[in-house]
Amino acid sequence: MEERKSHLYFGPLEILYHCILGPIFWVIAGNGLLSPQVRGKALDGSFDDSIITTKCSVVAEEHEEERAQQRLNKRMSSSVNAALKEDLKKVVQKTASTFAPRASTATKNPVVPGTALYTVFEVQGYASMLLGGALSFNRLFPWNEPDIWRLMGMWSIWMFTTPSLWARDCSKNEKEALNYLFLLIPLLDVIIPFFWKSFPIVWLADTVAFFGMYAWKMGWLQRTE
Repeated sequence: MEERKSHLYFGPLEILYHCILGPIFWVIAGNGLLSPQVRGKALDGSFDDSIITTKCSVVAEEHEEERAQQRLNKRMSSSVNAALKEDLKKVVQKTASTFAPRASTATKNPVVPGTALYTVFEVQGYASMLLGGALSFNRLFPWNEPDIWRLMGMWSIWMFTTPSLWARDCSKNEKEALNYLFLLIPLLDVIIPFFWKSFPIVWLADTVAFFGMYAWKMGWLQRTE
């Protein structure tokens, strides 16, 4: 009885080998992941257990090299994207400064926050946006046919709102948002009429683009902790 019990007993190491490592190794050998010589030794019982450790080490090294290559590619992609973003920002700023109002001499901008002139430019910018909407929707000077008033209302955000706000001594993020709007709004005003000939639709698209750009550059949608 004692002899039979000793034959049925398996220690922890035997359980680990026969129940976990053994099946894993046979799957590797059976699927052709080992060389023919190694697989032959494994199947006829003359295989050394140290080959499992060697194979695992090789696989681990390959995975580590792959992860290192992925990290390198990610860093290179980030640097390229940063360079493209910086070049785009320079082009946008240079183009916007061509259309935006500027002083004839190199003097400090007097339209600083807290001054009456700053308030005038700000009120003028948003008032022209509302006035342009009224003209686009044919609420002022109503006419059954397209006319110059509705056309000016459609372009009011680009012709009046954006330049008025750009002329102020505003923050860097707001100035960048206005720079992008100087390029984006004309594209919308030219492209949309090809698909939808509607003054109100163009004005609404410009308004959405205006506040969307502000939300992006000013971080309005970011969560504050």
